[in-house]
Amino acid sequence: MATNSWSGELRKPVFVKVESLKPGTNGHTLLVKVVNSNMVLQKGRAVSPHTHNIRVAECVVGDETGTILFTARNDQVDLVKPGTSVILRNAKIDMFKGTMRLAVDKWGRIEVTEPATFVVKEDNNLSLVEYELVNVVKE
Repeated sequence: MATNSWSGELRKPVFVKVESLKPGTNGHTLLVKVVNSNMVLQKGRAVSPHTHNIRVAECVVGDETGTILFTARNDQVDLVKPGTSVILRNAKIDMFKGTMRLAVDKWGRIEVTEPATFVVKEDNNLSLVEYELVNVVKE
């Protein structure tokens, strides 16, 4: 009998720690706690007969290695409440004014999960580190 190397099961995601996040990377899976959430944009447009709301919140999320700003959009805002533990799947790093922001776009997912047992290391905020954009010239 031939054995098939593909078992039909999804690969188990590899969870990464906040401190290992780097600019311009994506595909991250993290377990984080939401430290706080701050609504930065709330717009409602009546597009008849539907209403179209745009909401953006900046949330500080973190684990035992550090924190980072997470940009929650629209329905995501309801999931990332302070004190909640969430799994961010297929998250990416966006750069905003030279600093890293974590985001989950339409290709990713946010799942509210059991409360995490770790204590968030709040004195290592990766979004406070400024990166200078350097153009690398290949020879």
